[in-house]
Amino acid sequence: MESIRDYFECNECGNRHFKLVYTFSLRFHRVNFSDHLIYDRIKEEFYQCTKCQKTFSKAEIEEGLTKIKDTRKEK
Repeated sequence: MESIRDYFECNECGNRHFKLVYTFSLRFHRVNFSDHLIYDRIKEEFYQCTKCQKTFSKAEIEEGLTKIKDTRKEK
C-alpha cells in the first residue's frame, strides 16, 4: 500500500511551514472574601505562518487536519 501525506496549509497564502508563538499574560480579579486582587497566569500558543505571518490556534489546526482526514475517508 502506498503512503499518502497531506499537509495543513495556510488559507491565506498556501504555505505549509509554521512556527510556534506564545503570548503570556496575567488576568487579575477580585474574590468575594478579600479586597486583594488575585491573578491567573495565562500562556496561549499560536502557530504563525512563516510566509504571511497569519496566526492559527491549536483548535484551528486540529479542525483543518480533521477536514483533510474526512476528505480522504470519502475517496
